[in-house]
Amino acid sequence: MSLRHPHVPSMNARALAGIGLLLAAVACFAVLDTTTKRVTVEVPLLMAVWARNFFQALLTSALVLPKQGLSVLKTNHLAQQITRGLLMVTVTVLAFSSLGVMPVGEFTAIVMTTPLLVTLLAARLLGEHVSAFRVALVIGGFLGTAIIVRPGGGAVSWHSWHMLLPLVLVAANTAFQLLTSKMTRTETTMTTQFYSSWVGAILTSIPLIWFWTPIADPLLWLGLLLMGVAGAVGHILMIMSFERSPAATLMPYMYMQIGFAMLGGWLIFDHVPDHLSLIGIGLIAACGTAGGFLTMVESKMRSR
Repeated sequence: MSLRHPHVPSMNARALAGIGLLLAAVACFAVLDTTTKRVTVEVPLLMAVWARNFFQALLTSALVLPKQGLSVLKTNHLAQQITRGLLMVTVTVLAFSSLGVMPVGEFTAIVMTTPLLVTLLAARLLGEHVSAFRVALVIGGFLGTAIIVRPGGGAVSWHSWHMLLPLVLVAANTAFQLLTSKMTRTETTMTTQFYSSWVGAILTSIPLIWFWTPIADPLLWLGLLLMGVAGAVGHILMIMSFERSPAATLMPYMYMQIGFAMLGGWLIFDHVPDHLSLIGIGLIAACGTAGGFLTMVESKMRSR
């Protein structure tokens, strides 16, 4: 006879809820990237970056302030909060610039090498153990990246400096993720989200005093608004997913974002990656998913 209350969800139910929320989150990120690529054809890059941060900050404030009030401003490390906001702006600028010169699916696949690189650097910077198998997965992920951004026919021209954009983006995003991992030990999630959103909004608003460009098309404004909403909702859904499921359980499903991104690229831009790019994308997804499942197994073994 079970003693569990019928209205209390089991751990399996909570894990499934976390996975569902994560899939919704990465779908939002794919919507953000696809919309960004469409909007930045007609809207200056600086204004697109501003809109993504400003509308996200407004929505975050609307959701957080009624529940937490000014207590959300309490932080133990203000300098780290500001640094994270700076890194987020840097990542956004690099991401939007990359999307301007390469397809959404291939872009997303390259960005998804970030967890692999974070795993490798965590051994040195955070004192975490990284096995030889994980190192092999990192190498496999970057091999997939090399196939996508390959000489003579990749997603980005080999002879163009634009090919450096997604690679620099991965480096900046890795620094962002490592700092975020460190801050979770002392900072609350919503406080970090609030500061990062507003640091980005303020920093990107200042240059608009000189570079504001009027936009008459309401559909473009709708696209800019959708970018901010998709980014904010995606981050909030991701937070909710990690509250319900451990990171080790969720990591393998992060790579579904590549599938959502390829779907968006096909529906909006009628783009399908070529065969070699598909091999590179598959290699990145396989290495990342294997790393996530390895983390899940290791986590279960430690909990015994």
